[in-house]
Formats: sequence, C-alpha cells, structure tokens
Amino acid sequence: MRAPVRRLPARGHYRLAIQPSEEPDLNQQQLQARAQELRHQYDAVCAQKLNLDLTRGKPCSEQLALSDALDGILAGDYRCADGSDSRNYGGIMGIPEARRFAADYLGTTPARTMVGGNSSLQFMYQIVTSALYHGVRGAASAWSREASAAGGRIKFLCPAPGYDRHFAICESLDIEMIPVAMTREGPDMDLIEALLKADPLIKGMWCVPKYANPDGVVYSDAVVARMAGLGRIAGANFRILWDNAYAEHHLVDNPPELANILTLSEAAGTLDNVYAIGSTSKITHAGAGIAFIASSEANLTSLADQLIIATIGPDKVNQLRHMRFLKDMPMLRGLMQQHRAILQPKFESLLNELDSGLAGKTVNGKALGKWTVPQGGYFVLFDTQPGLADIVVKLTAGAGVKLTPAGSTYPYRKDPGNTNIRLAPSFPSLQEIAAAMKIFVMCVELASIERALAQ
Repeated sequence: MRAPVRRLPARGHYRLAIQPSEEPDLNQQQLQARAQELRHQYDAVCAQKLNLDLTRGKPCSEQLALSDALDGILAGDYRCADGSDSRNYGGIMGIPEARRFAADYLGTTPARTMVGGNSSLQFMYQIVTSALYHGVRGAASAWSREASAAGGRIKFLCPAPGYDRHFAICESLDIEMIPVAMTREGPDMDLIEALLKADPLIKGMWCVPKYANPDGVVYSDAVVARMAGLGRIAGANFRILWDNAYAEHHLVDNPPELANILTLSEAAGTLDNVYAIGSTSKITHAGAGIAFIASSEANLTSLADQLIIATIGPDKVNQLRHMRFLKDMPMLRGLMQQHRAILQPKFESLLNELDSGLAGKTVNGKALGKWTVPQGGYFVLFDTQPGLADIVVKLTAGAGVKLTPAGSTYPYRKDPGNTNIRLAPSFPSLQEIAAAMKIFVMCVELASIERALAQ
C-alpha cells in the first residue's frame, strides 16, 4: 500500500526530513546483493529506451486548452475601454483595462503598473539592462558607470536554490552573483542586510516570493517587511526584482497569503527600490500571455523611456483578448481552480512514488533523501545525500528520464552540496509521472548504495 501524501499546514514551508526506519541497516553483504539487484533492474529499464521528461515547469495541453476561448473572442471589436484601437501603434504602458487588472493582481494602483508582451522574463531582462547601461534616472545613475568609478563589479543577491533563468540574466551581463541561503521563512535576511551594508555595488536581488522556484517557500510577513526596508541600507539605485510568478497557483484549499511588498515599501519610503512582476504565462496560453510589472510611477516612466526606443508599443490586441476572457480576479481564480484539478493529481502521484519508494529507507544510518511538499507552484525539490545529485541525474538520463541538470538551481550551476534536484510534474501525463518516478527512486537508491559500498 502506498504511503499517504504528506500535506503542509496552512502556513509556511517544510522540507520533509524522512525518518529512518526502525529496522536495522543492511549489512555489507546485503548492500552488495541489493546493489546487484538494482543494477539488473536499471539495465532492464535502459534497454526499453524510454523518453520521459521532468525538466521544466511547462503547462500540459489540458491546461492550455482551458483558455482556448481566447481564440476569436474579440469578434471584430478591437476597441479598448478608452475608445482607442488596440490594433494601432502606441500605448507603451498597456491598455487601461489591462493595467487595472494588473494592479489588482499585484496589489497596487493602475498608475503604478505597466503591461507588456508575453514574457515577464523579458521585462526583467529589460529592467536589469536598462539600469546597468542607461541608469534608473538618467545616464549618471547607470550601474556600470558606478562600478567603473569604483573599480569594482556590479553584484546581485541570489537566494539559492533559485530560478536558473534569473541567474542566466546576471551571467550574460557579467553581473557577479552572491548566493544567499533559503530558510523556511525566505532568504537569510541577516546575511542580506549585512552584505548590503558592506558593499554598495550590490545593485539588485532576485526573489520568487510565493511558492519559490524550486523549493516552494512562501516568504513570511517578517521577511517581506525587512525586504521593504532594504532600500534604506543598500547602495544607490538598488532594485529588488519581486518575481511573483506563482501568486495564484495554489494546490491547497486555504493557501498562505503573501504580504504586499509594494504597500510596505511605500510606507518605508522605498517604493523606487522594488519592481513587482507577474504574468499569465501559466494561467492562459504559456507562450501567448501577457506580462505586467508594478513599481513607482517614476520607475515606470524611466523604463518606458527606454522601451519606446525598442518598440512602438506592446501587443495590445492580445492584452484586449485577455481582458475580455479573464475579466477580473474572481474569474481568474475560478480558472486557476481548473488548473489545480489537473495539477494536483500529478503532484500527488509524484509524492506518492517518493513516499512509497524512499520513505524510511537508509544507508549507513542516513536517509536516502528528503523532499518538499509544496502548497502551490510548479516544482518539488529533492535533496539526495551529499555529493550524489549529479550521479542520480546521470543515471536517470541513461534510463530515459530527463531531469533539470544538477546544480541548475544555484548561481553558476554550482550546488555546494551537490544534493539539489528539481522535479517538475506539470507537463507529463499521470502514467508518465509514475513511470519516471519509479526510475528516479531506483536511481536514488542505486547511487546511494553504490557510493556506500565504495567508501
């Protein structure tokens, strides 16, 4: 019988520490026999030449189909709420109804929102490149100019494990990344504050504050409040990129709430230091959604001045389609319940395989692994025994199961413990998830036992 799925309480994040079995560990002879048995199973699976994929958190086709009513929804009516024609040039800030929607989503006012194209990642790249080369308030505020004058290098704080595409932006722009450990409450704020006080060339920080990618953490109220105060201790033109990608992506009935950093920052006098970012990328059509940001009006004006050089305006027709389809936040939340009905069984299948295959198992008194049980988002984070993540990923690849490369959740792909593996169950079918996870569990046990035998 499968072990029941462990569920989290209504608030907070817990990494499961798998309790060792009361049964004694296998002795050396038994370990050798088990290793031989697992190798035989592994070779048999490899011979099947499977092709299973648990890499990226993509919506499946059933999720995408939930928003197929977008197609043709305008029925020839391209007029926006202000009477403008969405087919024409202009409107760099987005159409009025989309800005109202974005304001409700991000917890601010329409005047402090900008709505763009299909990619929040592109927005973030534009924010960083504009600040780096052109400045946040004109050329004199360019980060690169300050770094050159100081003879140093621009740096970003990177909560880790974290989102690999955030790290790729920094790496592509030669911005030095400083890893910051994640806790159950969010990133280590004592360390963050100390680093900012010591180094004015730390100009930015990445955050996925709700159902963080990949460990599912929801930042606590205390952490968000301290985040809102960082602009008072950081160097000039410091920016937090608050990537709230999973704000409405719940897997539980009573999801945890995230404190509003925009409200707290305004009260602290630090609104210029925060960009809050969201999108419909995993809500409607992943590759054809809308992205939006919120910040101070001065920040948005500065960003718009840079964007207008690259584009005469966003895809306002798609913005209008989305507003006719989504209408408001209650409508969006109803749609997200349909997403949950598709996603939750997939997460349960993945977690059940981990529970039934690994819970209680030890080698030399050490658990074979530990994993998260998220309340929302798109990922389960698995930690192997130290030093085994890359071996497990290589084994699973040989058996026909693709995983995100080991180390991807850390800056420069350097996981200090070589333990971290991100699992993404959204795209495969239930049958594919069960098959892939059985192979994953087998590879974790095989790698752990073979390493123990080699020591």
